[in-house]
Order: sequence, then C-alpha cells, then structure tokens
Amino acid sequence: MMNTAIILAGGVGSRMGVDRPKQFLMVEDKPIISYCFDIFQKHDEIDAMVVVVSEQWQGFVEEYAAKYGVSKICGYAPAGKTRQHSIYNGLKCIAENAPDTDIVIVHDAARPLVSDRIISDCITGAAEYDGAMPVITVKDTVYQSADGAKIDCLLKRSELFAGQAPESFKFKKYYQIHNEVSDEEIGATAGSSEIAYRHGMEIRMVKGSERNLKITTIEDLETFETILKGGN
Repeated sequence: MMNTAIILAGGVGSRMGVDRPKQFLMVEDKPIISYCFDIFQKHDEIDAMVVVVSEQWQGFVEEYAAKYGVSKICGYAPAGKTRQHSIYNGLKCIAENAPDTDIVIVHDAARPLVSDRIISDCITGAAEYDGAMPVITVKDTVYQSADGAKIDCLLKRSELFAGQAPESFKFKKYYQIHNEVSDEEIGATAGSSEIAYRHGMEIRMVKGSERNLKITTIEDLETFETILKGGN
C-alpha cells in the first residue's frame, strides 16, 4: 500500500500580523514547516510527499529540502484560492507524480507537533473505512445562536468533537469526487473531510491530541516554543 502526504503550505498567516506566512517563521533556528517535514520524512508508513506552496516560497522549500535531505518530496503544487482548492491541486500532483497512491494524508504545515501514532491511526482508519481524521473532545459548554446575540439551544457536549489534521482518504475515491463536483462546491468546503462525507465516503474518527495544535496566533506560536523547550 502506498501512502502519500499532501503538506499544505500555501497559507498567508494574516491573523498573526507577521512579515511572512506562519509556516515559514523561524523557531529554534528552523522554519515551522521543517518540523512537519521531519515527522513525515522519518515515518515508516509515508512513502511520498507533495507540498502545496505559493510560487513565492517554493524556492525556499526546495532549498531547505535539498539541504536537509527531505527526500520523500515527489512534487510541488501551487496554492489555490481556498484551502480545498489547494488540496485539489495537491491531488492532481499526486495523480501525475505518484499515481500508485492508495491513501492520501492531508496535513497543515502549521501543525508541527503531530505524532507518529496519529499519522498511523489515520492511515489505518482510511484503509479500513474510506477516510479518517483525528478529533479531541470538546471541554467547554457549547451553545448555538443564529444571530450571535441570543442563545437558541445548548448542544450536547458528549456528541461534539473538534477536528484536527492530518485527514486521510482513499486516494482514488477522494480525487474522483473533486474531479466531478463544481468549482463552487470545492470553494465552499470548510474542511478536508466535509466534501468526502457529503459524497458518501465513510470517515472514521481517531484519537487526536491537545498537543497537536495548529499555529494560528502569536499565543499558539509561544505555546509551540514552550513545548520545544520542554516546558509542556
């Protein structure tokens, strides 16, 4: 079975107010994306990687990959106008450069602390079902409000889960869906698993981790730095 990861590195990181996309910020003398590369490069079940990145930053990634022996990268795809368009570009790159792929694993470059166990569980889940994604339980009470001012109902916390990444899918099924749906539907998709679930793919939940954070804010970046220094 061939497993190929799509590393999404096309985000601009506008919410952080910094001078470069968050995945290229330097932490402990390494760009954040490099921590993802290290994990997927060393993982025994990952055979290849496709990196989705803007043209402006592709040279930076290629230089880093060559310098530090990131040998599993088999291709690059351009960032799309939405996250799901970027995924579709990555799928097309896999179809061209790694057509024997059985399972595709979609991961955010801004999640640099994903564990080997989560990756393996996602691969196993996609092989047994149609796809898999890591989730964590929701700790806070969650309310629903249509207008953002008045509470309409209290949601049952025991039935709510927060999704993480990577998300894994049977490649051929997932790619076929993207080839068949409209560009508008791809653009309106909020998460990697949404379009799969909506078109009949069975998605299994696997155990995520609080440690598997996505760096979105300055506070997230500080948490990541603290973890690297052994503070958590």
